[in-house]
Amino acid sequence: MTVKTTAFLLGAAIALMAGMAQAQTNAPAVTRTVPQDCADDQSEPGCREAKEDARQPGVVYLPGILAELFGRSPGSIGPGADLPERRSTPPANGGQTDNPSPASSTDGANGGSPARAGAAPANGFAPSRRAPAASVPLRAVVGDHVPDEVLVTIDGDVAEAEAVAAALGLEVRSSRGSALLGTTVARYGIPDGRPVGVVLAQLAADGRALGQAPNHIYTLEQAAQIIPYAFGRIALNAEQASGADIDIAVIDTALDENHPALKEAVVGVFDAMPDRFIEERGHGTSISGLIAGGGPFRGLAPGARIHHARAFEGGRSSMDVLLSALDWAVAQQARIINMSFVGPKNLIFEAACRAARERGVVLVAAAGNNGPRAPYGYPAAYDGVIAVTATDAQDALMEQANRGPYVELSAPGVNLLAPIPGGGVDAVTGTSFAAAVVSGAIANLMRIERLDADEIAARLAQTATDLGRPGRDDDYGYGLLNARAAGGQ
Repeated sequence: MTVKTTAFLLGAAIALMAGMAQAQTNAPAVTRTVPQDCADDQSEPGCREAKEDARQPGVVYLPGILAELFGRSPGSIGPGADLPERRSTPPANGGQTDNPSPASSTDGANGGSPARAGAAPANGFAPSRRAPAASVPLRAVVGDHVPDEVLVTIDGDVAEAEAVAAALGLEVRSSRGSALLGTTVARYGIPDGRPVGVVLAQLAADGRALGQAPNHIYTLEQAAQIIPYAFGRIALNAEQASGADIDIAVIDTALDENHPALKEAVVGVFDAMPDRFIEERGHGTSISGLIAGGGPFRGLAPGARIHHARAFEGGRSSMDVLLSALDWAVAQQARIINMSFVGPKNLIFEAACRAARERGVVLVAAAGNNGPRAPYGYPAAYDGVIAVTATDAQDALMEQANRGPYVELSAPGVNLLAPIPGGGVDAVTGTSFAAAVVSGAIANLMRIERLDADEIAARLAQTATDLGRPGRDDDYGYGLLNARAAGGQ
């Protein structure tokens, strides 16, 4: 591998990791999951380097971080060759923030091509080397693939693809011109049982082959259950978590009621702005899904009954609309009301929130994403409302989070997997989603103990895991929500 190629790959890896940082935009990103932090456990797959005596002479090894990006499989030569195969999980390289719009992310397979000296990715293929096949070190093919096929890009037409196949004893199973790649893409069968890695090396020596790769297999990931990292951070057992028979109201955008995670959870829908055409369903889908998602996605309180009020369009609402939604939510006898929105102080809405609390309703709200110097966010800053800020998988505070003495609790809300319209999931970021995590955790506590709103707020504050400066502070509040310590399991 040349210095330039190594620099290119390292740069690509750094750029990819930089993309993981959350941004205060309103558009989701197609995502992949973030690898576990190796600092926690050096025995985690991908965190160990192979012993020096396992390295074979003449083989070029990817740097550890690049090998993780490209994937490795059992039987490979080089670092990590003896490690168990890692199962891919749904996408999560983050980017969707507090107003997600419909998107999907179903990519979840590990791709890759044999690593060779001087090789660099191009159009998803490993570029050819103009050298005899014997000089190319053979590597085990990474990832699931069709065992007797290879894909090749040919510098020429279909006839040229057939000529290459004839020269190497391969059969053309399909070929077509690709306007995107500007080449002919041929799918070759290997009729004589040669390993895919051997054929790839032979193709690398043919000047007519611009690129060659295994015919990798990709799979949809919806069938596997998706469990957000929030469970681990707040000490809530995903298998035991339940909000069964707890009524929770969500005031938000409209939602995708047909999402597999929500179709059994939503028991009532109210439109507080019926004169506005529904265009947005993303934020509401993610919030309600995080709270009570079921089926393929595990919400924090599966089994809870969601009463969903649509009160936002274009990311905006008004006080009369919000009051209408709050009135409806209380009328549904919701025990928890999630308010993942922020605005200025309003005396009428403050009075309405106070009246709801006096009726025993637990009010949970997002602290805000407007930065450390931003004014207080309401309704979170009203007395009697649990104000929630967002932390990441390492318990670091979200940079854009509001600060202030009104902040009560911290909860995961950075690059957190959540349902999105269309049946998929995406990574979401914002104090909105941290508030949803707290609402779900409170439902677990309510299911186990009969506590009033004041007792619940006090219990959560007393049992929170202290973060930042000792004691309560303006950044983390009392600290990170600890569901186990609070008694929610």
